[in-house]
Amino acid sequence: MKVLVIGRGGREHTIIWALNKSPNVEQIYCAPGNAGIAELAECVDINEHNFEELGQFAKKRNIDFVVVGPEDPLFAGIVDYFESIHIPVFGPRKNAAIIEGSKVFTKDLMKKYNIPTATYESFDVYEKALNYLHQQKLPIVIKADGLAAGKGVIVAQTMEEAEAALKDMMLDKVFGEAGNHVVIEEFLQGQEMSILAFVDGEVVRPMVPSQDHKPIFDGDKGPNTGGMGTYSPVPHIPQAVVDEAIETILVPAAKAMVSEGRTFKGILYAGLMITKNGPKTIEFNCRFGDPETQVVLPQLQTDLSDIFLATINGNLKELEINWSEETAVCVVLSSGGYPGSYEKGIPMTGLDQVESSVVFHAGTALKDGQIVTNGGRLVGVTATGANISEARQKAYADVEKIQYDGKHYRTDIAQKALVAQQ
Repeated sequence: MKVLVIGRGGREHTIIWALNKSPNVEQIYCAPGNAGIAELAECVDINEHNFEELGQFAKKRNIDFVVVGPEDPLFAGIVDYFESIHIPVFGPRKNAAIIEGSKVFTKDLMKKYNIPTATYESFDVYEKALNYLHQQKLPIVIKADGLAAGKGVIVAQTMEEAEAALKDMMLDKVFGEAGNHVVIEEFLQGQEMSILAFVDGEVVRPMVPSQDHKPIFDGDKGPNTGGMGTYSPVPHIPQAVVDEAIETILVPAAKAMVSEGRTFKGILYAGLMITKNGPKTIEFNCRFGDPETQVVLPQLQTDLSDIFLATINGNLKELEINWSEETAVCVVLSSGGYPGSYEKGIPMTGLDQVESSVVFHAGTALKDGQIVTNGGRLVGVTATGANISEARQKAYADVEKIQYDGKHYRTDIAQKALVAQQ
């Protein structure tokens, strides 16, 4: 089979790495891809939003199915487009991708179908939002309604921070139109956990859980990023709690989308907080997480192409999906200055010295035969092992081998799991 993967990040590199192991996949194309992806697939210089050109390419190369990685083209209706030209495609349609594209929609959906989440109110008038804010307890969470590249959520510890976040979103439009509506919700305390699931309508096939590290610095300090590292599974959260999250959150969400006439097919990602009152939903995403994918897919034993096709064809219910007993840890290396401003085009060395891990490229490019920095998050170094400690040790040993000016990474990825197990 010939497969076209759309995207350019670490998530897409991981998807391609997993598809590359399939005996059924003979050729993988990626549009537009990156320097690491180019080692496994033929990269095609077509932007993710150029639907027509992507469709023409898929027809010309007789692509058997398309996999859409990032959220932006999903929310813009890329799946609807490929379906309209009769090319099989994995991902939710535009009317289902709204589960990530609008936080107001999703909070209202959870309220309507009694899916556990934080209490909240939504606003499209700044003065009303500000008035409500002044009546709330701190800390408080403020979310831009629309897509904001994973950065449209502010956890404000003080009223000054909360007021500034609200002004940034609603008046100064730092996230563009995403800030036209905002959600103000209670701050949930507990352990975070992500559960991704393959979903085909009401059929929900959960993956192994993982835990992300959003803030830029050790100890969860500093501004939020797209994710500085992950580990999977999450050994200190009991399986009974994982099962409860699946039964009270993921399955009802999939059923709710069917009831709303927005049948979801693709990856449903639930960002959860395990509170003293049980699992609650922080957010839903409509695609593979990044960097969660980098630790989840290395544990998958079933052929990923079989899962994609079963979902596309409506046969997911009949497919057995198996996972390994190993653990995985991913450490993300970022550009100096990220998530603020940073330089691009800085040479990276030592990537060929990595021995025990897989390096999934995110923001890299090839320039004059040399891999250089080309983004904020650059690579994810993923290692597997019999336990978290072993996988973590391998990953960090390989992180040390990669060098570039401005190198930054967190040194405490998966430390929470080790502390909890002591």
